[in-house]
Amino acid sequence: MNSQKCWAAQRAGQKILVMLALAVTAMSALAQTTIESVTGSLQGGAEVVRIDLSQALTAAPTGFVIQSPARIALDFPGVTNAIGRSTIEINQGNLRSVSVLQAGERSRVVLNLKQATSYKTQLQGKSLIVVLDPVAAPAPEATAVPAFAENRSRDVLPLKDVDFRRGVNGAGRIVVALPSSQVGVDIRQRGQTLVVEFMKTSLPEGLKRRLDVADFGTPVQTVTTFQTGDRVRMVIEPKGAWEHSAYQSDDQFVVEVKPQRIDPSKLTQGPGYNGQKLSLNFQNIEVRSLLQVIADFTNFNIVTSDSVAGAVTLRLQDVPWDQALDIILQAKGLGMRKAGNVLWIAPKDEIVAKEKLEREANVALEGLESVRTESFQLNYAKAADVARQLMGGAVPGAAPVAGGASARLLSTRGSAIAEPRTNQLFVTDISSKIEQVRSLITKLDIAVRQVLIEARIVEADDTFGRALGVRLGGGSAIPVDAATTRGGAQFGGSYSASTVGAAPGGFINLPAAIPSGVGALGSPGAFAVSIFSEGAARFLNLEISALEADNKGKVVSSPRVVTADKTKALIEQGTELPYQVATASGATSIAFRKANLKLEVTPQITPEGNIILELDIAKDTVGQTTPAGFAIDTKHIQTQVLVENGGTVVIGGIFTMEESDQESKVPVLGDIPGLGNLFKSRAKKSVKKEMLVFITPKMISDKAAVR
Repeated sequence: MNSQKCWAAQRAGQKILVMLALAVTAMSALAQTTIESVTGSLQGGAEVVRIDLSQALTAAPTGFVIQSPARIALDFPGVTNAIGRSTIEINQGNLRSVSVLQAGERSRVVLNLKQATSYKTQLQGKSLIVVLDPVAAPAPEATAVPAFAENRSRDVLPLKDVDFRRGVNGAGRIVVALPSSQVGVDIRQRGQTLVVEFMKTSLPEGLKRRLDVADFGTPVQTVTTFQTGDRVRMVIEPKGAWEHSAYQSDDQFVVEVKPQRIDPSKLTQGPGYNGQKLSLNFQNIEVRSLLQVIADFTNFNIVTSDSVAGAVTLRLQDVPWDQALDIILQAKGLGMRKAGNVLWIAPKDEIVAKEKLEREANVALEGLESVRTESFQLNYAKAADVARQLMGGAVPGAAPVAGGASARLLSTRGSAIAEPRTNQLFVTDISSKIEQVRSLITKLDIAVRQVLIEARIVEADDTFGRALGVRLGGGSAIPVDAATTRGGAQFGGSYSASTVGAAPGGFINLPAAIPSGVGALGSPGAFAVSIFSEGAARFLNLEISALEADNKGKVVSSPRVVTADKTKALIEQGTELPYQVATASGATSIAFRKANLKLEVTPQITPEGNIILELDIAKDTVGQTTPAGFAIDTKHIQTQVLVENGGTVVIGGIFTMEESDQESKVPVLGDIPGLGNLFKSRAKKSVKKEMLVFITPKMISDKAAVR
């Protein structure tokens, strides 16, 4: 019986608790504030929207303005929609319709406008009165822009500073330090200039200037600031296609002019930001509430850390919402991390600390994860080189890496073993590291492109020489029966001329000489004349010698070599000349010096298909003989050049020309006109040498044959 009574008492207590809960729910439902009606009207020429609620609000709702499409949004926390529909058609003046949207225990009233404008709110009992500002008609000579901020100061205060800075992506930023956050600012565009006016302000003498900022590489060319009445006017003159944005954080006002970049896939043209534009005007609003306003506008889910606190004064005019969010985060030292449509916002230090803890936890998990071994067959890369890279250069039994150890890809428990006979790589590590190794090998184990480099060294010689000489002498003649001549002529009787040409007793001996370096063939040609005197038995011997030589020659050398990308190649051909070298003991030994044709090249294929060549070309030949041995004539070029695939370029050349004109004569007699030619000899020489070096690189496939 006692147990039954206890059970009945428990059932009765449970019923009482359920009834109390229902009663509390009913009372809370009765106490819930609701929107009962929304109407629009014209009062004194102004458009007024009246929102009637079931209970009076303790404070006016927060809101924001959207420029395109033109809207005004008001948020009512703890308020539900009791109208029965979500859209109320008004079609009066600038107001098209009103939308009432409910999400949980919060409602948003959206005023759909024809043109963007500002508004004022006022609480009257259980009603909220929204007064829309009239829309001004645009002036014919300029585009009318609504005031950026209203003036709330009655005193004329001086500006603190005017500065210009270059922003990211070539944007120009004009930064103005205001005397207070209550200064009204009006910004408007007139043609190709921006005019900014600061209400109820003065300009110190040090700031009355014209800034020429064309050298900063931004659209802004000049910034002129001057006083006009009780306000300061700033004229900004940009050039080209540009767009501007303006924002204010506390007492700092910034106008940003950036180059316009047309991108049809973006809602807002400009670098970096593509969010829908909005305008915000808040005085000392809590940061958490401001973030909630942006979350409602963007439909993003924002998770705010408990450590986010503080207030901010913010006025933004036609700014993309993502740029507005960046401004808020920078002003309060906050960071953001995005995952899908969820934004987590917290102080930067807190984000860094959390990410550090996550990384440490991941490292700890790696230490507990089991390892496995997998083999990789390499086709082009060497297994030992890849193993050395995976281990950061610390491979047991392998040669050390040039330049020291690099970053280690494997974990502390991982290892890599190379098998050179089959060129396989065995890697032991956790699964995540194995996948990273697989991805790396896919990129490393590829065929290296090859390059055929052909050089042509062309050497041309053009030499010319001319010489003219004379020999004059005399002697006794011997009578004979018949005159005999040897390269001469007999005159005036039968006398022997056997000594003609030897010029016995000669007193002029200036024969033609072969010019050095001309390389003439044979000896000079000679013409001799002997004149005899029968009575005196004497004769006069005259011999004239002349030479003319013209030589032309060309030598073409064409070394070529095939090598892989970024791999040095060398090809040479020539002679090694021996010479004696003294040793430390005083004895002599034989050493050799090369006289070679050499081509040394390192090609590098660029991503666009051109080829960078590091060249060292030498053309050495055996020169003249000296007492110490043979001399070596050298021709050497060392350079770096960029050549297109299959193209030919002249990388260097040497041109030399040597001319000489020599004359030998007998003094005084050689200067007699006409007759003086018998007392002189002449020699003229002209030597021209030219060398050109051509280079032609060409990428080839792995199976292409070099022909």
